Amino acid sequence: MVLPMTTTSPNAASRTRHVDIAIIGSGFSGLGAAIKLKKLGSYSFVVLERGADVGGTWRDNTYPGAACDVPSQLYSFSFARNPEWSRSFSQQPEIQKYIRSVAEKSDVLDHHVFGCDVNSAQWDTAAQQWHLDTTHGRFTARFVVSGVGALCEPALPNIAGINDFEGELFHSARWDHTADLTGKRVAIIGTGASAIQIVPAIADKAGTLDVYQRTAPWILPRLDRPYTRFERFAFKHIPGVQRLARTAIYASRETQVIGLAKAPKLMLGLQALAKGMIRAQIRNPELRKKVTPDFRIGCKRMLISNAYYPALDRANVDLITDGIAEVRGKSIVTADGTEREIDALIVATGFHVTDSPMFAGITGKDGRTLAEVFNDTGMQGYKGTTVAGFPNMFFLVGPNTGLGHTSIVLMIESQLNYVIDALKKIKSNNIATFDVLPEVQNEYNAILQKQLSDTVWMTGGCASWYLDKHGNNTTLWPGFTFTFRRMLKQFDTQAYAITVMSDHTDIAAPQTAAPAARANTTQGTQA
Repeated sequence: MVLPMTTTSPNAASRTRHVDIAIIGSGFSGLGAAIKLKKLGSYSFVVLERGADVGGTWRDNTYPGAACDVPSQLYSFSFARNPEWSRSFSQQPEIQKYIRSVAEKSDVLDHHVFGCDVNSAQWDTAAQQWHLDTTHGRFTARFVVSGVGALCEPALPNIAGINDFEGELFHSARWDHTADLTGKRVAIIGTGASAIQIVPAIADKAGTLDVYQRTAPWILPRLDRPYTRFERFAFKHIPGVQRLARTAIYASRETQVIGLAKAPKLMLGLQALAKGMIRAQIRNPELRKKVTPDFRIGCKRMLISNAYYPALDRANVDLITDGIAEVRGKSIVTADGTEREIDALIVATGFHVTDSPMFAGITGKDGRTLAEVFNDTGMQGYKGTTVAGFPNMFFLVGPNTGLGHTSIVLMIESQLNYVIDALKKIKSNNIATFDVLPEVQNEYNAILQKQLSDTVWMTGGCASWYLDKHGNNTTLWPGFTFTFRRMLKQFDTQAYAITVMSDHTDIAAPQTAAPAARANTTQGTQA
């Protein structure tokens, strides 16, 4: 039975509510999990979302110019294609509208608790369930699905004096829409995916705009255009047209894997194209030199924009490559001693990916947090979806599931297939708990890192957020998305330590937590 959880009664925090499955987060991954569970119909579940709406990063990132760098046709669920896309690359408001519409049509909003921060999640071995402490009270759950995305926790730069800045200061992912930048002296730190969209969007409003660059990115043309009236009619009314368009775009994107992960030298053609853009769009020779990267394209995230270079070429915009020494009350001082006065400071320095604060709040069966485990071994998992020592927990967009060439939604759907097959086998085989065997996880990651060793991400001559402190790429998948999908088609119970319910009773309780029935333990049981 599903609990109505969109509101909280005055005494809600004083009681513990139990569900079969607790989903943390409601971006693409958490929402996708809710939709699949609703369709499965065998488990009660709740979605714990800290924001006021679904959408995740597309709800939070509302900065000027925010848009997706993946084609619209791929940036949707395969089971909920959107014939209403207005253009080939969608902007933030349209993506958020799509996500919200999917949630409404799928009838999963009544499973959500909005404004609900999950402070901690702890595994209880005796009760064989998770205990979650949230701002809406306590929950217990047999299983937890983490839908916490990689791009959700803004990373602030460690710059002396930044907290003493007296002007307007905010991160790009927490844009202050009350701040009027018109005519002001504005500085932006960072030249990543968000910054190259923000700079053109505000350059004509700011009096002056200082762009602080640590590393120049490679930028490719943004092949964006509005869809014609006929195309939109065909997508909506002619069977198979949108599916065909999606398939063609998918196939063209997958070919990039050959250059990124198989034969990095093939990226030189794209690099020549990117250099051609610099020559065509920037007149100043010195500025051209500043924006030309010194590493192979693809080593860091490839960006797309038709407007960034022309914005840098404006008279009121200055690209600064000297390192920042400190921030003062009304200025920024660079390493060469130059002080530049500013009125507003925008921080576009990315997110905590391999060191998410969320990791410190999840405690596994041996009393260690996910942060402690990852600190020792690096961010490792099994098939990007489970982690040894954290039973009955699925991680969507987990270790090594990121992509450098196409839509993350493709990976999420593959993981959802794995989760649903796992739950079906759990139900039919009366499984109480599962925990991936450490030796299986270790072998999987050894193979993964070997596959990654010859990719452009490891040999391209750059440092990036793809790599952890151990020097391993724990972020990206080193192959085709269809290979990942095939690998996750079935839940391979032989890779897990399994405990089986001995008395064939359901350990879920409708309202309050109850201890699990006594279980028998096996390893490598094949369902």
